[in-house]
Amino acid sequence: MYGYHYSVYTRIVRMVLAAKDIAYRYVEIDPFSDNPDLAYLDLHPFGRVPVIRNGDFVLYETAPIARYLDEISPPVLLSPPDPESRALMMQMIQIADSYGYWPMVRQLFAHRVFRVAEGEEPEENVIAEGKVASRKVCEALDKLAGDGDFLTGAAISHADLHLGAMMAYFTLAPEGLEIVNSFPRLQRWWQGMASHALLRKTDPGLPVA
Repeated sequence: MYGYHYSVYTRIVRMVLAAKDIAYRYVEIDPFSDNPDLAYLDLHPFGRVPVIRNGDFVLYETAPIARYLDEISPPVLLSPPDPESRALMMQMIQIADSYGYWPMVRQLFAHRVFRVAEGEEPEENVIAEGKVASRKVCEALDKLAGDGDFLTGAAISHADLHLGAMMAYFTLAPEGLEIVNSFPRLQRWWQGMASHALLRKTDPGLPVA
């Protein structure tokens, strides 16, 4: 597996690997480097993370990687058994990727928490923008979340891992935690998910200035 230590998407794949008890070798790649590894661009033409290699098979993009790892290591445990719940799972993942990642992680968390940990100043206007967009995302997710311990049913699914990795960063910012706590279903889910062993095992920590 090729990944970046602080990447949400690297963490998602690490959680799947841990959930499925798959042994792997890890290679660190910095997607923000000014001198990209040209050999790595042969694996991922856009230079992002993560990427997995299984023999001659190479796969990039987190959602396909997660499904692939789930399917090659039966029994399949990370997708709900019925088509409606699986579709709902994919909908929540798509919402997180398309509308949640940027404001929740790259704007609110990155500026309020990550930059400060690196000794840099946050940009309050970026945080303000992130708060507005993040609230809309959380409102949508709250309406879709089920009444049980997990987002799509009685068992943990890809939706919980995918959103959990983002939420772990998002709620480190006081503004993020406040937003989550204003939505009852999302708050209840996060109170349980935040202490899940898969999140604890894959916590990348924060940089030290």
